[in-house]
Amino acid sequence: MKLQGKVAIVTGSSMGIGEAIARLYAREGAKVVVNSRQYERAQAVAEAIAREGGEAIAVAADVSRYAEVERLVQQAVATWGRLDIMVNNAGTNAIAPSLELSEAAWRQVLDTNLTGVFFGCQAAARVMARQGGGVILNISSIFGEVGVPKRAAYCASKHAVNGLTKVLGAEWAPYGIRVVALNPAYIRTAMDMSDMQVGNYTEEDITLRTPLGRYGTLEEVARVALFLVSDDASYVTATAINVDGGWVGYGGWPRLMQAVRETRPV
Repeated sequence: MKLQGKVAIVTGSSMGIGEAIARLYAREGAKVVVNSRQYERAQAVAEAIAREGGEAIAVAADVSRYAEVERLVQQAVATWGRLDIMVNNAGTNAIAPSLELSEAAWRQVLDTNLTGVFFGCQAAARVMARQGGGVILNISSIFGEVGVPKRAAYCASKHAVNGLTKVLGAEWAPYGIRVVALNPAYIRTAMDMSDMQVGNYTEEDITLRTPLGRYGTLEEVARVALFLVSDDASYVTATAINVDGGWVGYGGWPRLMQAVRETRPV
């Protein structure tokens, strides 16, 4: 029970990585605010947590709107009296040739992935600074470390999130607030399945490119997210942690990785 007695908000937690994090935090003793833009979706996860013996409430909020993020934070404080953990997970993507990327698509991605993260950090930190500390975890991406064609808005937003994490981690350390980013690689989520169709790549493309030779799982990401907000990571701040099966560290190409696997000792 690494989070016993802690209060946590996880944005975008009605599905995928956010849901996995919210449910693991609850199993580890945290009281969890489940968030989605649609209340019904958040409530479904909160009810699932309750059935598993955890404690959770659902709050609908659009993270790109500061007033709604502030209300999300205040609901946690009104319900449980404090806020110890803020996970800024809500995100979206737009895959298109950069010459054709629309203004609307650009703004939607940046408003959600970057502005929404800053709003979450700021609203949470205002509470945490008064209470003597807390942890903010920003769910970024390996695309915050590398560039990939047709992902201009997404890569720009995630590079910015990693930079923002460094700034805030340094600036808010005197308040006892740690700020960390987590960079997942390809994880089996609904967003990835959708991106696969639009982005014209296959599961084999990913597994051949990844040194560990497979997709990551939601549980693997959630376990690192648990570590980073727990006291086990008390000296970790202002940095990003890759959970990527070796993706960022490997600079080769898929066929080379396949040749390496074929020649490994039996």
